[in-house]
Amino acid sequence: MSCDSILRTDRNGHMDLGLSGKRALITGGASGIGLAAAQTFAREGCCVTLWDVSDHVHDVARSLHRNFGVEADGAVVDIVDFDAVRTAAKAAFSAKPGPTRVVHCAAIGSGKFGFPFTNLTPDDWKRSIEVNIFGTTNVAHAVTPYLIESGEGSIVILASVAGQIGSQTDPPYSAAKAANINFAQCMAKDLAPNGIRVNSVCPGMVKTPLNRSVWKAWYDQTPEPERLSYDEWAERKIKSIVPLGRWQTPEDVAAMIVFLSSERANQITGQTINVDGGFVMHW
Repeated sequence: MSCDSILRTDRNGHMDLGLSGKRALITGGASGIGLAAAQTFAREGCCVTLWDVSDHVHDVARSLHRNFGVEADGAVVDIVDFDAVRTAAKAAFSAKPGPTRVVHCAAIGSGKFGFPFTNLTPDDWKRSIEVNIFGTTNVAHAVTPYLIESGEGSIVILASVAGQIGSQTDPPYSAAKAANINFAQCMAKDLAPNGIRVNSVCPGMVKTPLNRSVWKAWYDQTPEPERLSYDEWAERKIKSIVPLGRWQTPEDVAAMIVFLSSERANQITGQTINVDGGFVMHW
């Protein structure tokens, strides 16, 4: 028997993760890591439901259906509005099959720059905390009853290494992601008796619009002679802090998200998994 047969891989390079015919619900699914996760689920034959604050989500869903041949739908959802989240959840879970995999990627940065945190005011924290903490709890409260009813499921919350190391870059974002990690562990303990696993995934350095906004905040507050282009700033940062010396991609993070959502990970819950090129190492 060949290695390919043992691993049950196909010519497109995907491993059978037991997701074919299932459905994944992905917040923030119209761009960045959320979109990469949706594509990776679809490649596994998994139907996808996308939530995003952008109405571009409908075009993305149509593209996923066209490219991968799976059922895909999108809804414009503001995760800060709990009534809207509950309404969207009711619609999503009425589908056949209903979602049994939930991936929460929707998040924002504060748009401010720390070093030190006193460069911010308390008002600078409010929107980041509202979206990144209350948005997460809104999604969790809305989807959990349906997952319990289904008797199975997985929730993956996209956090960040910033939530582990106390990143000074964007203190409100860093604090919110720490809260996400902690809440994921609380959920994992509460939902384990219902057969529902909950984990968090922490990207390191990924070229997303959020990362670029960090550079822009730095750029705007840096004296003109010391300013660097985004590419120059990014490469210097990567080489100085990431042992593997390269960027992580949305696809790298998506691969971990989908694995944790699969039957291959059925003994993994309450864990915080870093996809960071070795940036954060716990001794």
